[in-house]
Amino acid sequence: MGITVAVAGASGYAGGELLRLLAGHPEFEVIAATAHANAGERIADLHPNLVSYGDQRFAPTEPANLSPAELVFLALPHGQSAAVAAQLPASCRIVDVGADFRLRDATAWELYYGGPHAGTWTYGLPELPGQRAKIAASTRVANTGCYAVAIISALAPLIAADLVEAEDVVVVASSGTSGAGRSAKVSLLASEVVGDLTGYKVGAHQHVAEILQATGARTLSMTPVLAPMPRGLLATVTARPTSSAATAADVRAALAQAYQDEPFIHLLPDGVQPRTAATFGSNSVHLQAVLDISSGRVVVTSAIDNLGKGAAGQALQNANIMLGLAEGTGLAVNGVAP
Repeated sequence: MGITVAVAGASGYAGGELLRLLAGHPEFEVIAATAHANAGERIADLHPNLVSYGDQRFAPTEPANLSPAELVFLALPHGQSAAVAAQLPASCRIVDVGADFRLRDATAWELYYGGPHAGTWTYGLPELPGQRAKIAASTRVANTGCYAVAIISALAPLIAADLVEAEDVVVVASSGTSGAGRSAKVSLLASEVVGDLTGYKVGAHQHVAEILQATGARTLSMTPVLAPMPRGLLATVTARPTSSAATAADVRAALAQAYQDEPFIHLLPDGVQPRTAATFGSNSVHLQAVLDISSGRVVVTSAIDNLGKGAAGQALQNANIMLGLAEGTGLAVNGVAP
């Protein structure tokens, strides 16, 4: 028997992707996959791609079903993880895929999410300086948000290197419909989404708070766009350079230095723009940087699979680090094409 694992909220898209990745992980054994409304149903009936789970069924999301596991992933809606985590034993390692424990500032939590702040866990983005060691020493880790992974990866090294101003960051980012979860909503029907682009939560997206927290940016204007595709996320991050002498080569050099030893973050060759399709099914981030010839602003584009590096893949990467396993175990660097 390997390291025992449970997934709470396994009926959702992120939870289902976690089950898929865990099925191919050589060290983990899934002993419980829990759900609310879908409790009692066969996993493969709800996730037809997960045939390896055979007749295993979703259990109710109750402490008795999660507590026996050595590691628990909480893939629950925002605001629901804290109550479940409080009922699990201290010996159990937990990765929260939701937002409950990402923010240090209770005021920021109340502004973007509402309700009481549950507290702060170790932030789960190992590519940030010094963060990998903190994750390795933690039993409670808060997974990074999907938009946040793409934008922080593009922006944090540039602010750290004093190449761009922290006060003037503008982001336009598009995400597939799976980022909105599996709950039935009229706005997510195929007839509503296909052939359409629309902004949502413009001026008040919840991931802004953790992006500011992780990058050191002081202001960030973000326009999220719902894209007519199931999965994938493309962010365009622009900022004013701190010096008029800055070049695209300077920006690319800073990104290259920051990620030279990172297996999952890839600075593409000069002139090659990131594509969401190229990251499909992977745990990779694809980056490119240019200077806008009209405004002089730094422009960094970033692509991820929102269910991979933006959710389940990132969660598994954090779990590997927490348990002292090779960081990339069970994770793909290469995407699936066509």
